[in-house]
Amino acid sequence: MSHEFEKNDREELFSKPVRAGKRTYFFDVKSTKGNDYYLTITESKKRFGDDGKFFYEKHKIFLYKEDFEKFIEGLNETLDYIKENSPELPPAEENNTSSEVNFEDLGN
Repeated sequence: MSHEFEKNDREELFSKPVRAGKRTYFFDVKSTKGNDYYLTITESKKRFGDDGKFFYEKHKIFLYKEDFEKFIEGLNETLDYIKENSPELPPAEENNTSSEVNFEDLGN
């Protein structure tokens, strides 16, 4: 086990995976060297390479405590806009989408 892995593992204080369709979101609370907490939000999607083997494509954002309030305000305003203005979607059964996902091989 590498020193870097041990360091990162020690800093993670809480993790909440959220499976949503073909994506999984990870909400992770981590600690800085100065023992200050921050949030990382990671989107993970299973992709297939040219060789036919799969890999997980990940996108990550870091959110620090001093930005929580503004981030939540912006997110809530955006979600309210979507709820009020987006067209209605048919139920999942009618548009042939499936929410069943198997992420047994998913790693961080």
